[in-house]
Amino acid sequence: MSSGRIPRPAAVAVAVSGMLAVATDCGSAGTPPPEPRPLVSDAVPPGFPSGTPATLAPADNALTEARAQLGRRLFFDAQLSRTGDVACATCHLADRAFSDPNRVSTGVEQRTGTRNAPALVNLAWGVSFFWDGRVATLEEQAGKPIEHPAEMDLPLADAVTRIAADVRYRAAFDDAYGGPPREETLRKAIASFVRVLVSADSAYDRHLRGDDSAFGGPEQRGETVFLSEKAGCFHCHPGGMLTNEGFFNNGLYVDGGDTGRQMVTGRTGDLGKFKVPGLRNVAASAPYMHDGSLATLEDVLDHYERGGSGHVATDPAIAPLALTSDERDDLLAFLRALTDNAFLTDPRWTPPQP
Repeated sequence: MSSGRIPRPAAVAVAVSGMLAVATDCGSAGTPPPEPRPLVSDAVPPGFPSGTPATLAPADNALTEARAQLGRRLFFDAQLSRTGDVACATCHLADRAFSDPNRVSTGVEQRTGTRNAPALVNLAWGVSFFWDGRVATLEEQAGKPIEHPAEMDLPLADAVTRIAADVRYRAAFDDAYGGPPREETLRKAIASFVRVLVSADSAYDRHLRGDDSAFGGPEQRGETVFLSEKAGCFHCHPGGMLTNEGFFNNGLYVDGGDTGRQMVTGRTGDLGKFKVPGLRNVAASAPYMHDGSLATLEDVLDHYERGGSGHVATDPAIAPLALTSDERDDLLAFLRALTDNAFLTDPRWTPPQP
């Protein structure tokens, strides 16, 4: 699901084992864990645009539990890579908000790309995907990493042949899509799982619902800084959804670097522009930026306080900031209040039982 890189499976194993421990520690010895919640929910999180993952799904891929559960299985299945050792989940770790802790990810045969795998959170409300926005639907996006030579490096036709050899997959596809696996339904199933990855229970989200028990003075002051013209964060990350889905050159570009959106549009004015990411769970999804070049949130603030690299193509809104040390500390407290621990440890985001 990334835009060109994937880490080693060991990282997924560690993350998954940790989540399984959380999922199974549910009371006294011998007490069975509660039944997992369905993947599909009709809830509309406060502060989000209208619609739910189900109502926002395209008509030709209506969101159902069977489709989301099938996509979950495919998301964790390394059969979808040529070498059989890389899955979507390899570079999208659930406890990192489905992002990659490596600067750039590693695919089959340790091939590396040039971009950091972005977090897969709240994409049901997205209008374009990948850092450069080169596809408009999750269904189209889902097949790209499977075939990308630096990622999973497997033609979709071969992926379908592999999973069609499994009687359980054939039954699951028949249940979800009324027929055997096909390239189209493989992509649709993975998109259905990504569509249900909704994070909306951080301290900030509870604050939007009127509960400030975990959103105290530093977080409230930090929100004020975030929404102020002095910091200007809200211009690209408006309150609520925390992304405007736009493309901007945020001052990271230097001559000879990744040209970003320009590779898609060919327009001179799109040089060095990349999609504005959402900020939920941002404290858990380091490193930052399209190339993973900023290791910490402190590094991100340093970047904006400098006003970027100074390249002429930088967006005019990027100018040196003059935050006080207290404002900086409060802003960091606000950003950390965007962490949704329930989402990061949700047992629904673990591999299904074989």
